[in-house]
Amino acid sequence: MIYGFIGTGTISAAMIEGMMASELDVTKVLVSPRNAEIAAGLAGRFSKVEVATSNQAVVDEAEILVLAVRPQVAEEVLSSLQVPSHRKIISVIAATEHSKLGSWMGCCESEIIRAIPLPFVADRSGVTAIYPGDSVASELFAALGEAVECRDQNEFDLLAVGSSMMGAYYGLMERVGGWLVEHGMDDRTASRYLTPLFASLSQVAVTSPGASYSGLRREFSTEGGLNEQVFREFEENGGSSALLKALDGVLERVRKG
Repeated sequence: MIYGFIGTGTISAAMIEGMMASELDVTKVLVSPRNAEIAAGLAGRFSKVEVATSNQAVVDEAEILVLAVRPQVAEEVLSSLQVPSHRKIISVIAATEHSKLGSWMGCCESEIIRAIPLPFVADRSGVTAIYPGDSVASELFAALGEAVECRDQNEFDLLAVGSSMMGAYYGLMERVGGWLVEHGMDDRTASRYLTPLFASLSQVAVTSPGASYSGLRREFSTEGGLNEQVFREFEENGGSSALLKALDGVLERVRKG
């Protein structure tokens, strides 16, 4: 199978790295020359990766076409392409709906599968939402971790919002680490403690698929204890309200597509 990537940024690089370490039947991976440094780096590392002469050259040869350009330039890039029929098209362009992609590329929107791969696909540990369900896309992303086929557009949009929490997750660690440093701890010690702590909490959730988040929160919060106090005061001071408001704003942006 020949894969082609229009756009060679962080997510494309992560996908290709994961693909090269997987058991996928990959004959060749063509990457667009737009980001020359990343494209050349991938071609230098993997014998099956080739840098195409142009975006159109990628389209002409690829059997599975992955759209991975930034949303801000998507219309300009995609409108210039001539896409032959019977190409499998997978878009990983954030917050850009099927109808826009179809109109820009001159193809039926039903022919396009949208996906939300995260950087962890490089290690084949990512979970990727796809819509609509498709056997080829599912096989690809299952090889890169786990594929979740969404039942409808609403479910896909909601998971897109869920994926927007990565920065906030690290931001929370940043704030707690900064607080420890302000109170006299050196940064290295704070990081050495917080990083495995947060990782262990995530691992508990992974290995407890039947447990609810609220149940885990109660399990790890002794009544009247410190953990209970932090979450209670977080709630009382508007922490949860601010978070939910931010998620509503992201959902509105995603649905505008």
